Amino acid sequence: MLASPATRVTQTIDQLEKNLDIALNPEWDRRIYLASSATLMDVLRSVEGDPQHVMMVGHNPGLEDLIFDLVPDDGTQELRDVVEQKFPTAALAVLELDIGKWSDVGNGKAVFTKLIRPRDMDASLGPQMDRR
Repeated sequence: MLASPATRVTQTIDQLEKNLDIALNPEWDRRIYLASSATLMDVLRSVEGDPQHVMMVGHNPGLEDLIFDLVPDDGTQELRDVVEQKFPTAALAVLELDIGKWSDVGNGKAVFTKLIRPRDMDASLGPQMDRR
């Protein structure tokens, strides 16, 4: 887990650890705080070792823009279109990257496989129009 050291992010991770009863042990990275997509891409490219999965916890608009850069806009990825409408606070996007090593991360190399929004877990957290 790569995470911004911002207060809101640390509070979110603390709550996750409490609710899941696990230690997440994030790697705090100041570059993630209010970062652009290009900076977030650089953070991913700098991942050391060979982890199979990386979770990044940060901020919009950078994370949303990172999704747009990583996932091709070719009309085949419905979840990308959903994020174009809204990528809400506390949403989780799962992307699968077609790369051999993290330094290969680049534009158009991802498949968007899952989007979990707070309202997907609790309808009362969604927009008023979704509650009718």
